Amino acid sequence: MPAQRTTAPSATTGTDALLYLLFGALGFGLCVGSLTWLSGNLTNTLLGVGPWTPFEVTDGLLRPAETWPHLSTTEILIGARIVPGLLALGLAVLGIALWIRWRGGARRGLARRGDLSPLLGKEITAKARDLRPSLSTLRAKNIAPADRGVLLGALSPGRTEVRASWEDVIVAIMAPRSGKTSALAIPAILSAPGPVLLTSNKAANDAYTTTVGARSEVGTAWTLDPQQIAHHPREMWWDILADARDLAGAKRLAGHFVAASVDESNGNDFWSTAAANTLAALFLAAASHRRPVTDALAWLASPADRTPVDLLTDAGHHAVAAQLQGTVSGAVETRDGIYETARQYASCLLDPEVSAWVTPHPGLPEFKPSAFASSTDTLFLLSKDGGGSASAIIAAAADAVMRAAVVVAERSGGRLDPPALCVLDEAANVCKISDLPDLYSHLGSRGVIPITILQSYRQGQRCWGEAGMDALWSAATIKIVGSGIDDADFADRLSKQVGDHDVQTTSVSTSESGKSTSVSMRTERILPPDAIRALPKGKALLLATGLRIAMLTLRPWYKEPHAKTIGPASAHATKAITARALAKDNQRDDYGLSA
Repeated sequence: MPAQRTTAPSATTGTDALLYLLFGALGFGLCVGSLTWLSGNLTNTLLGVGPWTPFEVTDGLLRPAETWPHLSTTEILIGARIVPGLLALGLAVLGIALWIRWRGGARRGLARRGDLSPLLGKEITAKARDLRPSLSTLRAKNIAPADRGVLLGALSPGRTEVRASWEDVIVAIMAPRSGKTSALAIPAILSAPGPVLLTSNKAANDAYTTTVGARSEVGTAWTLDPQQIAHHPREMWWDILADARDLAGAKRLAGHFVAASVDESNGNDFWSTAAANTLAALFLAAASHRRPVTDALAWLASPADRTPVDLLTDAGHHAVAAQLQGTVSGAVETRDGIYETARQYASCLLDPEVSAWVTPHPGLPEFKPSAFASSTDTLFLLSKDGGGSASAIIAAAADAVMRAAVVVAERSGGRLDPPALCVLDEAANVCKISDLPDLYSHLGSRGVIPITILQSYRQGQRCWGEAGMDALWSAATIKIVGSGIDDADFADRLSKQVGDHDVQTTSVSTSESGKSTSVSMRTERILPPDAIRALPKGKALLLATGLRIAMLTLRPWYKEPHAKTIGPASAHATKAITARALAKDNQRDDYGLSA
C-alpha cells in the first residue's frame, strides 16, 4: 500500500523555495549588471573620456577596465562598483520591505492601505472638513493632524496613521498594561481640539497626571475627586440635582446609584425597583425646591417625614407624591426594606467629604455641563471602584456632560464644533451608565465622541448584561481589540470575523513505482483564536464599520516627540499628589487622628 505524506500547509514546497531563490539571484545579478553598465557609461560620458559602450550585462562586472579603458582605477571603483552597489542595495531593501508588507497584510487577509482609505490622510481630512464648519475654509494641507480625527495607531506593517473620524464612536477592549491608557486614552486627550472628559480610578502615573498640565494650558482643568484619588483640593462643586428637576431626570439620577451598587442582572427585582422609585421621588422633591442632595439623605433616614410629599405636591408632582405616600403608608416591613435598600444605594453621600463636592458652596466656582460643552476645558472624574465608591457620582457627572453636549449641539446646528471627547476609562468600574449602549447610537452624530475602554468583553457583560454589551459592541463604529484577550469565546468570535484564506497543501505519496506529488487548496483562519490571544503588546486589531479588519501598531505617548515636555510635567504632577498625601497624613498626626 503506498505511503502518503502531507506537508505542513505552506505556499511553497522546499523545491519551489529553491527555484524562487534561484530566480531571485538571477534577477538580482541582472539588476546589478544593468546598473553597473548604466553607471559606468554615465561616468564615462560625464567625464568626457569616451563613448557609450553597447549593453552587456557581464562586461561591466567582470571586465570594467576593458569596457571603459579611458577611466582611471578610482573612477572605475566609484562609477562601476560603489554607485551601482549602493543602488542595488537600495532596490533590494525596497523589494524586501514590499515583500514583508505583502506577506504581513494581504497574504494574511488583513486590511492593506487601500482597504482603510476612509480612515487615512486624504479622506479623513476631507471628512473632517465636512463635519466641522470651522475647518471648511482651510486648505487640506493646513489642517493639523489633531483636527482630522482621533489617532488609533499606525497601519501594521508601516507607519501610516489611522484615525477615527469626528462622528465615530469607539469601544476598546484591552487588558491591563496593554497600552489602553498610554497608547489610546492619553494621545486622544492631548490632541483633542475641544472639551475633554476623562473617568479613571487611578491618578499617579496615569492619564490624569500625564494630561492635566497640558490640558490646563488650553482651558480650565476641572477635577472632581470626591474620594481623594489624587488628593486634589476641592476647588469646584457640581449640582448633582441640576438635571433632576423633572421626573425623567430624577429617575436617571437614581438609576446611576442603583447601577453603581448592583449588576444589571440584579437591578430589576422588586427591592431594587422600589428603592429606585423612592430615590427618584426624594431627588425630585429636593431638586424642585433647590434643596441640596443631603436633604434627600435626611428623608431617607426618617421614612415618616412628610416633608418630601408636601414638597412634591407644592411643585405639582401629584402622582409622584401619591406614590411616595403609598410607600410610606404601606406595611412597615415593606417600607423599611425599601428605604434600607435606597439608603444602601446612596450610602456614598453619607460621607461629608464626598457630598461636599455635589452640594452648593458659595465660595467656589460651579461646574456647569452646558458651558463646558462649548469650551476647551477638561473634566477629570476620579473615583475608586468596589464597595463604598463614589462611582455613582462619577457616572452621573459623565452622563450630565454628554447629555448637555447633545443639547448644545442641537441648538448650534446639530453638531459640536470642536467636538467633545469623552474618554470613559475603566467604564465598567467607575462609570456605569446603564443606557450607554443606547447613547452610542446618536452621540457621534452630535459631535460627542465617546471612547469606552474595557478590560474584557465579559466585563462589559457584567455591567450591561449580555444584550446590552452586544448592543454597545454593535453600535460602536470603531472597535479596538488589544493584547491579553483570554476569553476563548470572544477570541473565537473575533477569529471568525477576521475570516478565512486559502492555503496550498502539498501531498507526497510514496509507492513501489516511486513518488508522486499532488497540490490542493484548503481554507484556514487568517487569525486563529490562539493567535489573537497571543497578540503582542503594542499591537491591536481594528474593526471599523464597512472595512476589512486591520492590524495596528499602537503609538504610546512616551514614544512621540512631545514626550520630552509631557514626561517631566507628568512626573511633576505625580510628585504633587505624593506631597498632598503626605501633608494630609501629617495633619492627621498633628490632630492625633492616626498613630
